[in-house]
This record gives sequence, C-alpha cells and structure tokens, in this order.
Amino acid sequence: MIFAGLDAHLDRMPGTVSAYLASLDATPTWTRHPDTTHYAASTMKVAVLVALYRALEAGRLAPDTAVPVRNEFDSAQPGAARFSCTRPVHTDDDVWDQLGGTAPLCWLAERMIVRSSNLATNLLLDQVGLPAVADVWARAGARHSSTGRGIEDLAARAAGITNLVTTADLAALLRGLARGATRPGPLATPESCAAMLDILVAQEHREDLAAGLPAGTRIAHKNGWVRGVRHSVGVVYPDDAPPYVLAVCSTGDHPDHRPDEDACQLIADISARAFAHRHRLG
Repeated sequence: MIFAGLDAHLDRMPGTVSAYLASLDATPTWTRHPDTTHYAASTMKVAVLVALYRALEAGRLAPDTAVPVRNEFDSAQPGAARFSCTRPVHTDDDVWDQLGGTAPLCWLAERMIVRSSNLATNLLLDQVGLPAVADVWARAGARHSSTGRGIEDLAARAAGITNLVTTADLAALLRGLARGATRPGPLATPESCAAMLDILVAQEHREDLAAGLPAGTRIAHKNGWVRGVRHSVGVVYPDDAPPYVLAVCSTGDHPDHRPDEDACQLIADISARAFAHRHRLG
C-alpha cells in the first residue's frame, strides 16, 4: 500500500485527518476515514456554486441579475433574529465595498470561490435557497454532507443546525464537476461544469493542496478553514497522467490544536505524495 507509512504517521497525530484520493473513473486508491463528518468551513461554497448554476440553467435566475449587497440575513433557526457577517481583515474587500449598492450575480459567485467571500456566499444563499444546495449534495451522491445554514448564523448554530462534509462527499462533488465537463451528468450541463471548474482553477488561496504540486499544474480546488479546522478538495490535471481528485479534511481536538500553517503543510505534503503516485491511481 503506497500510503501505509502516511497512515501510520497520521495515526500518531492528535485530531482527525480524513482523506480520499481517486482517479475520476476508478475506485479510490487511498481513503482515510472517508465518511467521518467535519465542520464544512468554506468547502460548502462549491455546493452553493453548483446550486447557482443549476438555477441559471433553469432560468430561475439571470447571470446579469443585480443583487442588493446588504449584511443582514434570515436565520435558519425559525423565529431567530436576522444575523450579519463579521467583516474580516484583508480578505474579500471587493464585496464589502459594494455594501448599500448592487453586484452582479456571477461576480459574487467568483468572489465566493476565488477569495472565499462569506458575504458573497450568504448573498447567493439568499438567491438559491438552502433546499437547492441540499439537492446538489444529493445529485452528487453525497451520503453524509449537508448545508443547513448560512455563515455566521449563530442562532442556528446554537440550535444544532450546521454545515457538514466528508472527504468522500467532497470528492464526489468535485469528481461530478470534472466528469460533467466532458459528458452530461447529474450536476449541470457540460458548459456549466466547465465554467465552474474555471472559477475553481482561479482560486487565490493556494497554500494547501496547490502548494504540494509542481508550479503550473492545473488544479480546480476549494479550501476552507476556521480555527482548528483546515480542509481542501480539488481535481488535479497533470500534464502526463489522467486527472484525479483529492480531498483532505483536518480537524483538531480543540481550538489551539495544530496552527493553520502546520495544517496547510500537512495537506501540501499529502498532495505532493499523491502527485508522485499519479501514474498508479487508475
């Protein structure tokens, strides 16, 4: 087993590290706790993106829709007060600068992915609705992942409503997009899948999965992080081998466990090892 040594190393680490590695058309080469649920962080934004493109295809939304940019949202907890996002430091300033005005729907989708904008995510969730995101997970074949609330919906979180992912489900979602770009599939048309992959390729946060790859390697990916949590999932397109999907979720036992830079390095190391074995993933 090409990852036996890595499994032994991860077994000695505190916290939980899950992983799923497979070519696009084969059974997985390596899995580790693939059905263990983790708090989703920003990886759930891929499912929101797919829900948006499905709404565009169905004509329920138009690409040039001008979305009012506000920072007040309905809670997923019935009867709870409306909630707001906290403006982060040095991140998605472009979206926050539009407060009080409007922004194009598809521009918000891009900012949700390439800069991981939480404000853009909640604005898009308002447009597509949580049931549409649940439908995306079901279409991808996800078994344990769910998107129950918007970001920073504290009342819903206190009520136990949360967002969960597994590496198996994240891999299924990204694999569905990659396969769907070349032939009709359950998520969206080939044109829409290709467009979503292009957005994921433009991801600007490249300090985990992408950091483990040779410079210039194409990867369509999305990561997510909060204190004690670092996840990343992507489709890698080597120049000399078929594409493959890799998902890694790392969750610490407590908020001070494994600083983010260490978790990034761990995921980069796993990514580098997967790339080194790219010819044996079929």
